[in-house]
Amino acid sequence: MNSFNAFMEKHIVPFATKLNEQRHVAAIRDAFMYTFPITMAASIVILINNLIFSKQGFIAQILFLPKFFPHLEEAQKLLTSVTNGTMNIMSIFIAYLVARNLAKYFHADDMLVGMTGIAVFMILYSPSIMKGGVTYLPTTYMGAQGLFVAMICGGLVGEFLPKLTRIKKLQIKMPDMVPPAVARSFNGLIPIVIVIMLASVLNYFIQMVSPQGINDVIYNTIQTPLTHIGVNIYGVIIIAIVQNLLWLVGIHGPNTLNALRSIIFTEADLSNQTFINAHGTVWGVPHRVTWGVLNDVFANMGGSGMTLGLIIAIFLVSRRKDYRTIAKMALVPGLFNINEPLMFGLPIVLNPIMAVPFVLTPVVNILIGYMVTVVFNWMPTPAIGMSWTTPGPLMPFLGTGGNLIGLVMGVVCLAVSVMMYFPFVLAANRMAAPADEDSKKDKKAEIEKDAKKETTGTEVAGA
Repeated sequence: MNSFNAFMEKHIVPFATKLNEQRHVAAIRDAFMYTFPITMAASIVILINNLIFSKQGFIAQILFLPKFFPHLEEAQKLLTSVTNGTMNIMSIFIAYLVARNLAKYFHADDMLVGMTGIAVFMILYSPSIMKGGVTYLPTTYMGAQGLFVAMICGGLVGEFLPKLTRIKKLQIKMPDMVPPAVARSFNGLIPIVIVIMLASVLNYFIQMVSPQGINDVIYNTIQTPLTHIGVNIYGVIIIAIVQNLLWLVGIHGPNTLNALRSIIFTEADLSNQTFINAHGTVWGVPHRVTWGVLNDVFANMGGSGMTLGLIIAIFLVSRRKDYRTIAKMALVPGLFNINEPLMFGLPIVLNPIMAVPFVLTPVVNILIGYMVTVVFNWMPTPAIGMSWTTPGPLMPFLGTGGNLIGLVMGVVCLAVSVMMYFPFVLAANRMAAPADEDSKKDKKAEIEKDAKKETTGTEVAGA
């Protein structure tokens, strides 16, 4: 462990520090952090809606709420629209914030640059659909599936528009009596015209290749190479790795690969359910290796990346106040497998320190689940369908219909994830240490400076 920590400190931490200081990475990272209150609020609402108002919800089943309230799921309609104003338009937020953050770096007009970032994102967006005399704009890529394009648009606008606004020949000078806000708008008018025209021309050529636009190109490029993965341990592991790698660059991996997973695994899962209904047992189900019985049960505690283990590791060994604060806020959603607060608040997105355990921890736990259910046959396959918000450590227990070994394995998988996150949380401590030392030195210098001023003042008064 000491040699591993030494390797991390010598090679990974310096690289991560430099990467975090790179302006584009910093702009994207800070953009996700700015959206944290929105994602946190949405997570809480989703948590309430799925745990209490769903017939399959964990709390609803424990308290037998469907028996007392036959129309319980009707109450979900009260809160379902929350996601439309939060997570479902996340890409618009990111396009604005990335462009604005870069504009601040260049000391440019951040408001105008941010709004132009949204404009470019929507210019490159999937074309509208005319139906029955009404024009509809697809919302598919306004949420998590459009984040990658949103980051690109925000980054390009934030990089080049501030430089164009500094070219004096492109500036429109207004008389002094014109209000500052109006003068500022005209000052950036020509550069904005240039940027949105270039975006429109680019979109024209992209649609010649892909009529549905750049979002569709990226989505299909990611999905197509994976279409032939079958129902086997290798397929589950590959999808788990790709899904979490997508998360690391800001693309919602589970949502992006949801269609692909459905094609591959739905038939097998339904076949298992039919067997359970017919035989009244999970022993002997026909498909013992599917996404649901390996990843969702053994490797999704706290959400993608087994991040419940990260939360516990932070509580145990982290000395960083920011990490501990985020972990406290993310604990309750994390217990029910909602980890957006960690993904965007810590953040894990574009965090090179947390990238390795975030990708590898689920793989290790998938292999543990495979060994105990298929190789050694110590416990039945946890094939009973459960709500995705069921607390992670209970999934193997409930998925097997109450097998005690399943309960033990749930705790074991969680413990393994904590141990895997330990060294990287410690590395994050070391990464923050130089900044803390600099802060202490600055405070000490300020105190000494103030003390010197007071001493000088006293001498003058005495004289």
